[in-house]
Amino acid sequence: MSVAGFIRLGLGILSLAAASPAFAACSVAPQGVSFGSYDSLASAPADGTGNINVACDTPTAFTVSLGPGAGSIGSRHMTSGANDLGYNLYTGASRQILWGDGVSGSTVSASGTNVDLSVFGRIPARQNVPGASYADSITVTVSF
Repeated sequence: MSVAGFIRLGLGILSLAAASPAFAACSVAPQGVSFGSYDSLASAPADGTGNINVACDTPTAFTVSLGPGAGSIGSRHMTSGANDLGYNLYTGASRQILWGDGVSGSTVSASGTNVDLSVFGRIPARQNVPGASYADSITVTVSF
């Protein structure tokens, strides 16, 4: 049985905090994590990758956090009607460190004028879910 999964990374929310009176102007352009088809009988997890682009008019240091979406940072899930499909988002390709808000899960820090940050997703294997399209929305917060 196959199901499709897609995570929409919500419109970025910019939190401004600067030590000097000059503020950088930054924009955030998230690209969702697409998992493609998920086979509930497969023994391997389904992995996907998305991207968050942060573009600033001057070199800027910033931190990116991701909200919980449906569920919690430790146990995110996509939904299709009343059905849930568990997944999570990670800071690296090894999918070892949860990407969260700094309280639960880690944040990612970077600096520059045009930075692409990869978002690594994983759906654990052998979840018994009906075939459907599953989705979740994640809030992206950029603090600088």
